[in-house]
Amino acid sequence: MRKNIKTTEAIFPMPVLMIATYNDDGTVNVMNAAWGTMVERNIVALNLTETHHTVSNIKKRKGFTVSIADSKHVAEADYFGVVSGKNTKDKLADSGLTAIKSENVDAPIINEFPICLECEFIEYQDNQYGLGVIGKVVNVSADESVMKGDNVDIDMVEAIAFDPYTHGYYKVSGRVGDAFKDGFKLKK
Repeated sequence: MRKNIKTTEAIFPMPVLMIATYNDDGTVNVMNAAWGTMVERNIVALNLTETHHTVSNIKKRKGFTVSIADSKHVAEADYFGVVSGKNTKDKLADSGLTAIKSENVDAPIINEFPICLECEFIEYQDNQYGLGVIGKVVNVSADESVMKGDNVDIDMVEAIAFDPYTHGYYKVSGRVGDAFKDGFKLKK
């Protein structure tokens, strides 16, 4: 038997994405965004309202980075979601994390997060069902600590996901199958 529940934001897992930009004074701004995805192989969509300080920065700088949050930095990732860059001068310094400037876009790369997508701003969609910030991925980098040869090992990343049912964070780990292969076992 099924039971109706009172949430509509019920897709799990939701990614925990760290969106990084530069403020007008050159300090680093980072926000936590669970509403983001890939819409094509090299296009990201972040469902962010224009009221976010980060969106203003993205429009001015024409670039941003998207990092995958990990279990080693849950407190820092959550901090970037509960504190606004409008009211806090240097969120990155307060978090204790560090950044370097991207060589590809006008945005910072947060050193401690293991995977980073460097993105050029394409457009902001603000119609009723618009996706918000749309960006083109121009480079992806991964810390060598999460690599096996030339491939990212997602278990080593210890990526976290947001649970909209209980507002928790969960570690994403444990490969359970092979995409584009296991389904063929059922083919008749």
